[in-house]
Amino acid sequence: MQLICNNRILSGCFAALATLLVPPACRAGEGPFFITYTHQMEEPGNLEFASKSAMGQPAGCNFFFGNAAEFEYGATAWWTTELYLDAQGTSGQGALFTGFRWENRFRMLPREHWINPVLYVEFEDINGADKTLLEVVGHDGVDDLTGPNSEARQEKQREIETKLILGSHYRGWTIAENFIAEKNLAHEPFEFGYAAGISRPFALAASPGRCLACPENFQAGVEVYGGLGTHNDFGFRETSHYIAPTLAWDLAGGPTFRVSAGFGLTSTSARFLLRFGVSYEIAQIGRSARKFLGGAQ
Repeated sequence: MQLICNNRILSGCFAALATLLVPPACRAGEGPFFITYTHQMEEPGNLEFASKSAMGQPAGCNFFFGNAAEFEYGATAWWTTELYLDAQGTSGQGALFTGFRWENRFRMLPREHWINPVLYVEFEDINGADKTLLEVVGHDGVDDLTGPNSEARQEKQREIETKLILGSHYRGWTIAENFIAEKNLAHEPFEFGYAAGISRPFALAASPGRCLACPENFQAGVEVYGGLGTHNDFGFRETSHYIAPTLAWDLAGGPTFRVSAGFGLTSTSARFLLRFGVSYEIAQIGRSARKFLGGAQ
């Protein structure tokens, strides 16, 4: 599919840009998760490029590939802001741009605590054909993935999404819980959802030498997520839920690769979702850009 090729090119461009700027690379703080947010924030002045994809084939329907290109910037020590550009391709129906999201995360306590709360606020302007599946809320289900693009793209979804993110570190383990509330600005009730995850590096102590496959470069975990209905019908009835083992590989001085296999737990869920992503963080983007431009003169 043309969209898949374009996303491969886009991911390559991100990595090439990072290489040209030659900054010190930093390890991203979100661990191996795709849906669950931890309390880790982007370092002030750092910029992360990422590509996050989901693919699947609901029973009796066409294969789909959704992609979100991400640009995350650490504005301050307590504020991280991020822009998403979403697209998807469906076999036999072509590819299309489905909209954008503007996300902001605010750390509520300045120092590390046993439980660290973060407030998440996002505005999204997407259409009904979006298949990035960055969260599951309300009564979202497999039926939302089966409609033809020509019809689904006509549905406008201008929404405000909020999350209460709770994160902890305990003896090398990262534990995170998210509670989600989402509201369409034009109509519809409040919709609710959740996500939770736990992860740990293969090793806590760093190896004496630099290597690509050192145990500390790998993180494994599992996340669960799903919908909790609406304010009129709160609960688990006719909602979708997933469990997904995850794995992340941090290349020393390079990008981070993630992969996850998600399994639907209810009759309204997709049976299987494969997710994969790549990200690269540039430390102090403004200073790095000035050095790059100064060297080019």
